[in-house]
Amino acid sequence: MEVFLETERMVLRRFTLEDVDLIVELDSDPLVMRYINGGVPTPREEIVDDYLPAWLSYYERFEGFGFWAAHAKPTGEFLGWFHFRPPPGAELDDVELGYRLRRSAWGQGYATEGSLALIERGFRTGGVQRVFASTMVVNTGSWRVMEKAGLKLVRIFQADWPVRIEGDEQGDVEYALTRQEWLESVGRVGVEESQL
Repeated sequence: MEVFLETERMVLRRFTLEDVDLIVELDSDPLVMRYINGGVPTPREEIVDDYLPAWLSYYERFEGFGFWAAHAKPTGEFLGWFHFRPPPGAELDDVELGYRLRRSAWGQGYATEGSLALIERGFRTGGVQRVFASTMVVNTGSWRVMEKAGLKLVRIFQADWPVRIEGDEQGDVEYALTRQEWLESVGRVGVEESQL
C-alpha cells in the first residue's frame, strides 16, 4: 500500500481500480448518503465509469491533491475517504476539504483527525492559501468536524441540489480557514517558510 499520509490512528492512501467494492459498500448505506442525495445508493456503474476515473485523474494532474482511502491502523479496516483538492475552475491554492466515512467510524474522531492532517500538510508543503468545506445546515455532525478542524463559518447559502433532500430548505454552510489564520492558531506567525 502506497501511503500518502499517516496520522496517529489512520493511513491515507491513493485509490486504485480495485477499490470499487469498498466504495460501493460505503455508498450503499442510506445513512452515509443521507445528506448527499437523500440516502440513495450510488450505482456500481457510476462508481466504475465516473467516480473512480475522476478520482484517479487527480493524482496525475495535481501533486498532493485528490481523494484518499482511509484505513485504521493497525487493523487495515477501510474507514472511508477524504478529499483535499481544488474544485473544478478554482485556483490551486484554494482547496476543498471533504470526507465520507462508514457509519462504524462515526463519532470516533477520525474525520477530525484526517481533516487536521490534510490541512496541516496543505499549509506546510502544498502551497495552499485557503481550505474550505461545506455541508447542509442540518448536517450538524459534519460542520462540527469542520469547527474542530479549525475552520470558521463563512456563510449560509442556498445550494442548487439536483434532488430534494430533507432539510435542504435550511440551506448550506461554508466553513474556511486561511493559511494566515492557521499560522496564528499554531503560533507560527513570523516563522520562516523553511522552518515550517
